[in-house]
Amino acid sequence: MTIKALIFVFLGGGIGSILRYLLSFLIAPFSEKFPYGTFVVNILSCILLGFLISISIKNAMSMEMKLFLMVGLCGGFSTFSTFSAESYQLFNTGFPFMAIVYMGGSFLICLLSIYGGMKLGA
Repeated sequence: MTIKALIFVFLGGGIGSILRYLLSFLIAPFSEKFPYGTFVVNILSCILLGFLISISIKNAMSMEMKLFLMVGLCGGFSTFSTFSAESYQLFNTGFPFMAIVYMGGSFLICLLSIYGGMKLGA
């Protein structure tokens, strides 16, 4: 681990976090009963990460770009901790069925999104 590597992760993470915030802000009006913002961000992040993994496998990406895009950008953009908190909140506020739909749908669709992103990058 070097200072240079940390800077690439830091810059990517900052950009990813800003993108997540902006997208969630735009989707917020539709998220009264279901956390669509986090749902959409996680799906998009999985598509992007799958695509980047596929490119990375072909050695078509420098280590700096891997750190910036895969670790930083996708790490800052993806919202698994928020997903977990929202799942808990759905359970805790009396919506266990919605919590299960949210968790199961997120898991399944994100797995398919990783696959789709990898196919796009192939």
